Amino acid sequence: MQLCDTHCHLDDARYNEDFEVMLKRSYEVGITRFIIPAAYPNDLKRAQSLSHQYEGIYFAAGIHPNYAHLYDKDFIQSFVGDEKCVAIGECGLDYYRAEESLEEMGLESFEALKDLQKKVFIEQIKLALEVRKPLIVHIRDASLDSLEILLTYAKELKGGVLHCFNADFQLLSLAKYGFYYGIGGVLTFKNARKLVEVLPKIPLQSLLLETDSPYLTPHPHRGERNEPSYIPLVLERMSEILAIPKETLAKQINHNTQNLFGEYFRIL
Repeated sequence: MQLCDTHCHLDDARYNEDFEVMLKRSYEVGITRFIIPAAYPNDLKRAQSLSHQYEGIYFAAGIHPNYAHLYDKDFIQSFVGDEKCVAIGECGLDYYRAEESLEEMGLESFEALKDLQKKVFIEQIKLALEVRKPLIVHIRDASLDSLEILLTYAKELKGGVLHCFNADFQLLSLAKYGFYYGIGGVLTFKNARKLVEVLPKIPLQSLLLETDSPYLTPHPHRGERNEPSYIPLVLERMSEILAIPKETLAKQINHNTQNLFGEYFRIL
């Protein structure tokens, strides 16, 4: 059984000392495809470099909403033509760290922060439209604004994934527009009641697996660095909740991944 980790920050410095060993652990449990989403501009070149060093690694080009003030379309656009760039993102809206972000961005009000994040999110959506690549979307404490923006462009977009899906029922309406829902280690947390409740309401053909490594490590490894080799723990919990055999789920999720990100992700 082979699977893809559709969202893992393998460009993070926390993997520098044991990258090959970490990757070997992933291969051993059947994780053979990886997507590194862009978050911070300085990390994008490393993500691109890793994708060309390792056959199963791909990347996305974009900028996290917490760094919206650093957005440079020309810089991002210089990566999107790479054959191993499979998406735009991670982009979106994040109002969770508003106070801290205001200081970092040199802004004076929450409204100014929202306006900037929205502007940069829309810029990246338009870039995705230009290059016909799907979106990797980050949403935190900003579901309504994110939904409004995504619905404006949904019919034109080549789909996307709501990374680390926040279990907001309202966002389920995006499934009919070719959006997928990234499920990771949070599903294994004891306090993940909302996600456990919402999971059965997500169409099976709209589910994806991810880790968000090195963050959000699943139980029983919470407190440790996360890595793609923990994907089977998420799959197992998903199988329990949905009462569907792991092999059946894996086959469907592989099909979903290929549908969104292309033939590179065909896993036999």
